[in-house]
Amino acid sequence: MSGHNAITDVPGVLVGHYQRLGAGWATGTTVVLVPSGASAAVDQRGGAPGTRETNLLDPENLVQRVDAVCLSGGSAYGLAAADGVLRWHDERHRGFPVGEQPHEVVPIVPAAVIFDLPHGAWGNRPDAAFGHAACEAASDGPVAQGTVGAGTGAQVGSLKGGVGTASERVGDFVVGALTVLNASGEAVRMDTGEPYAADHEVDGEFGIARWPGRAAEPSAAGTRLNTTIGVVAVDAELSKAECRRLAVAAQDGLARAVRPAHSMFDGDTVFALATGQRPLAEERGPLGAAGRAAMLDALCAAAARVFARALVHGLLAATSLPGLPAYRDLWPEALPSS
Repeated sequence: MSGHNAITDVPGVLVGHYQRLGAGWATGTTVVLVPSGASAAVDQRGGAPGTRETNLLDPENLVQRVDAVCLSGGSAYGLAAADGVLRWHDERHRGFPVGEQPHEVVPIVPAAVIFDLPHGAWGNRPDAAFGHAACEAASDGPVAQGTVGAGTGAQVGSLKGGVGTASERVGDFVVGALTVLNASGEAVRMDTGEPYAADHEVDGEFGIARWPGRAAEPSAAGTRLNTTIGVVAVDAELSKAECRRLAVAAQDGLARAVRPAHSMFDGDTVFALATGQRPLAEERGPLGAAGRAAMLDALCAAAARVFARALVHGLLAATSLPGLPAYRDLWPEALPSS
């Protein structure tokens, strides 16, 4: 754990949220910006994904770097938030060059959405203005967690979900994750009040001296239309194929934190970003390519851990919506403020 214990600890990564909550609204958008660009990949599991511009991340395709990743509520409608992210980059002439003039660019902005439509009035969902506002709010500082951004209307099983983040140092590198916990499965052992990934805690980061050790009956029914989405990032210089290994590993963290994961009713999608601030192990030397692979393996192991920890943070930071209790409502004695 380092810095803010957030994905923004990875040099070259910024995060911004925009949300509307109340008066028929419970949804939002979160943007992960990489102003200098980043190699990227995606790993999608489960039977109900909602995504945009993911095929271009395949290693064999032309585009090698992305400008941002847009995470949003609103189900398929919420993919429109990415239009605002493109507009924000277009205003700054940032993107993939397609002409001779500086403004002739196409911003590369993959996106994924969660299903949160039941928690707001029909028709109240993110649009391009949400994505643009999230970009305007982006910074490399601490990241707000819980019922914010794309996690505003999130639900995990029978509890309120939300945005979470975490980071870890691996040698000279920093690995960070940002997640939107919105799953068909549960993230907590209902008979004890202990999150499934509680054992991943580092240096008391969850702020809970002792888990409740008692059962609780949630007042909300679970939903079968979900999708947990997120981003894992590292400051290493990786290829698109190596980024894909990072995203695959992060899905292991999701499976540790949510049970069951990757169901037919989830579209679990994880993006991986490599900002390239530091070179990975040289392929020359005593171990050759094996040395690079070993270092990549260490980064992948960390990706799984930080993704799981970020999911727990999203659970603990979330606040309730009408008819949808948060963790803090069922086990208030577990939280430091109680």
